[in-house]
Amino acid sequence: MSLADEIQKLNDLKQAGAISEQEYQQAKDKLLGTSGQPGPRPALDANSWGLFIHLSQFFAYLLPLAGLIVPLILWQIKKDESALIDRHGKIVMNWLLTEFILLLIIIPLCFILIGFPLLFILALLGIVFPIIGAIKAGNGEVWPYPCSIRFFK
Repeated sequence: MSLADEIQKLNDLKQAGAISEQEYQQAKDKLLGTSGQPGPRPALDANSWGLFIHLSQFFAYLLPLAGLIVPLILWQIKKDESALIDRHGKIVMNWLLTEFILLLIIIPLCFILIGFPLLFILALLGIVFPIIGAIKAGNGEVWPYPCSIRFFK
C-alpha cells in the first residue's frame, strides 16, 4: 500500500467518524515522518553526512583548494558525533592525500609523455571514486577507495 493510499484510508476513517481530527492528524504526521509542529527539522543522519563528505570533494571545481578544505571542515565538525562519519572523513582525506602524492609523481612524467594518460586516469578516478563513495555512504556502507594510502586509520 502506497503512502497516498494510507493517507486516503485515514481520511476515509475521519470522514466516517471512526477517528477524531486529532487522531487523524497524529496518524498522518506519523506516516509522513513530521512532527506537525513548526520549528527545526530533524537532524541529518550519519549516512547523509558521509555522503556530503564524499561529494564535497567536487568543490575543487568551483574554488581552488575547496575540494580539500570543505571535506576536511565537514569531517572535523561532525567526526565526534558518529564513528561512521569519522570513518568516511578518514577515507576521503586518505584519498585526497594519495591523489596529491600521485599528482606530484605524474606531473614530471608528463615530460616523457607517459604522464598524460596517467593524469587522465587520475582525473577520472578523482570523479568516479567520490561518486561511488557517496552512493555507498548514502546506503550506510563504508567503501575505502581502492589504491588509497591509509594515512588515517
